[in-house]
Amino acid sequence: MKRSRNIIVSLNIPADEYLRVYSGVARTVVTHSIDGRSVRFPANILQPFVTREGIRGRFCIFFTEEGKFDRIERV
Repeated sequence: MKRSRNIIVSLNIPADEYLRVYSGVARTVVTHSIDGRSVRFPANILQPFVTREGIRGRFCIFFTEEGKFDRIERV
C-alpha cells in the first residue's frame, strides 16, 4: 500500500501562542489531520503564514518519498 506524501491540517493558532516559538518554549505543533491522523511537525514551517492574528486556515504539508518535510501550502 502506497502512503500518501501529503497531509492536510486545519489550524487556528492565536498570535500569542505562536510567539512561544520565538521565545524557544515551543518547537513543534501537534494536531490532527482532516482525516483523523495525529500529526507532529516543526512549528517554524508555519512562519510564512503568521499574521497579527496568528495562524488560521487549512494547510497541505508535503513530504518526500523518504518521509522528510518538503513544503507547506495554504489550501
